[in-house]
Amino acid sequence: MTTELEQPDPRVRRLKGVVIRFAGDSGDGMQLTGDRFGAQAAEAGNDVATLPDFPAEIRAPAGTVGGVSSYQLHVADHDITTPGDQPDVLVAMNPAALKATLKDLRPGGVLLVDSGAFNVRSLEKAGYDSDPLTDGSLSNYIVHAVDLTGLAVGATDGLGLKRKDAARTKNMFALGLVSWMFNQPVESTIAYLEKRFAKKPPEILAGNLAALRAGVDYGDTTEAFAVSYEVKPAALPPGNYRHMRGNRAIAFGLVAAAHQAGMPLFLGAYPITPATDVLHELSKLISHDVRSYQAEDEIAAIGAAIGGSFAGMLGVTVTSGPGMALKGEAIGLAISLELPLVIVNVQRGGPSTGLPTKTEQSDLLQALYGRHGEAPLPVLAAQSPADCFAAAFEAAKIALERRTPVILLSDSYIANGSEPWKVPDVSELPDLGIEFATEPNGVGKDGKPAFHPYKRDPRTLARPLAIPGTPGLEHRIGGLEKADGSGEISHDADNHDLMVRTRQNKVDGIDVPLLEVDDPSGPPGSGAKLLVIGWGSTYGPIGAACRLVRDQGLDIAQAHLRYLNPLPANLASVLAAYDTVLVPEMNLGQLGGLLRMHCQIEPVGYTQTRGLPFRAVELAAVFTRLVDGTSVGTELTTEDIKAIGGSGEVGRSELGSEGDK
Repeated sequence: MTTELEQPDPRVRRLKGVVIRFAGDSGDGMQLTGDRFGAQAAEAGNDVATLPDFPAEIRAPAGTVGGVSSYQLHVADHDITTPGDQPDVLVAMNPAALKATLKDLRPGGVLLVDSGAFNVRSLEKAGYDSDPLTDGSLSNYIVHAVDLTGLAVGATDGLGLKRKDAARTKNMFALGLVSWMFNQPVESTIAYLEKRFAKKPPEILAGNLAALRAGVDYGDTTEAFAVSYEVKPAALPPGNYRHMRGNRAIAFGLVAAAHQAGMPLFLGAYPITPATDVLHELSKLISHDVRSYQAEDEIAAIGAAIGGSFAGMLGVTVTSGPGMALKGEAIGLAISLELPLVIVNVQRGGPSTGLPTKTEQSDLLQALYGRHGEAPLPVLAAQSPADCFAAAFEAAKIALERRTPVILLSDSYIANGSEPWKVPDVSELPDLGIEFATEPNGVGKDGKPAFHPYKRDPRTLARPLAIPGTPGLEHRIGGLEKADGSGEISHDADNHDLMVRTRQNKVDGIDVPLLEVDDPSGPPGSGAKLLVIGWGSTYGPIGAACRLVRDQGLDIAQAHLRYLNPLPANLASVLAAYDTVLVPEMNLGQLGGLLRMHCQIEPVGYTQTRGLPFRAVELAAVFTRLVDGTSVGTELTTEDIKAIGGSGEVGRSELGSEGDK
């Protein structure tokens, strides 16, 4: 919720936070516009959380609702965890964008539309019977109808651009205008454009810069905007920050882990939405001893990654749910070989090809059990875009230490979202180096020294690794069951049972931190009766909703799981301390089922699979009902939430007033 502060300048309104959404056609550059605004805000010291939203089709017909692309940002002067429930400001570049996103704008919010795009043809394509700019249907909003396209074309006049190319700079005009509205300097965007278009014809750069500056000048000189707004910097912990997307943070975390291990990083991957950006990022880092291989399919990709691990590199493969299904047998091979391997699954809506650009967290059970036979491996989940760095580093650490594949779960929401990331001090990162075998460690059947690839470290149960080609350390390896110690093929029943249990014990023995509970009322069981527990990207909405409930004076506890296999040792005792345990999930209750099985409790589930993250106000309504003791049963439905006002608002926007219309 935006809140006005003491206003030192009547022409500038200070706000604690604001939610802005840029929306337009897929070719209008909304992702670039939103990303640059977020980067500007982060550089100004604001806390920023973002939510890019892409159309599911690669190229839906221009001007249609199905082709709308949007980018939402929450900019604040305090710590935030979500990109906001509803926009305070909506920038709509055409009628289709207005049609698709107006329902989300707060009543009283600011609506900036490109009036130059509102013609008979575009209105018909968007499904309008009348022009909303003139028919009175927008009376609940503060409307600024500005010919963004025409003004951008005028700003680029004389620079040598064709009319079509000149019109494409309208997103930069909009960025300049909104930057003026919120008193953001655009110097960093100018530097970004100079670098981005350095190899393009000079008129392209000149046109975009001219449109950007013209947008700023328009806001400064026109009488249409009576006031501008300002969000002061947030009081973030001291440090060096970067505006970081989740997928990029995963790439950086993996590279940092390989560096700390003193090993090359090998990526075998096949492009798949929404994981492809990790491949793109790692392919740029060849100077950091990264070798990236774009395979012909998902099976070949993980096969190559397994080969990289066998050859003494940190093997990595990245994919999404459909790719995980194809990689299942090869993951089982890596478990049997006991090789360090990081498998990143950036989840999306399913099943089948599903909703490629939408978010979901429905691959949890697939990550835990989606393989042939008893095939245990560690499973971790990142909780936010910036957290992806630490989660990826931790996944690699476990893989190297335990000699096992590790699955890291992300999802489209945090993979494409961004927030300020505190750059770590590399000197403070732990050493992940492992010692490769260089000498025989046993005796062969012939009585001569031999290498036993499954003679284990008694503490970690990790097997030794030998670089292929090391003299005297030749050994058999493959997918068939191995004899304990020697690694020879074995069909012995007792040996198979031993090896299965040993691999399980290796995973179970991982040093998982105890579950921490955020409970302002005191130790578990002393005050709050309700504990909300989540995993993955539900961290942000759950945290924001808990703040709202606590602001009402109600007690509520929150916990979050990074380690999904193995689970924290104190999990069952923590959950048992609360009268009610609520599990919000973007699936149909997968974690809830696991808690029921492992902890012998009956959790309450609140689930959705809409392809969008939870809204904080929606969760707050659920939490309030449970704290009040008015819930019934163990599954709250969408109808339950509507009945108690969960689709309502935290408050009206305080951007603008009647005098600003």
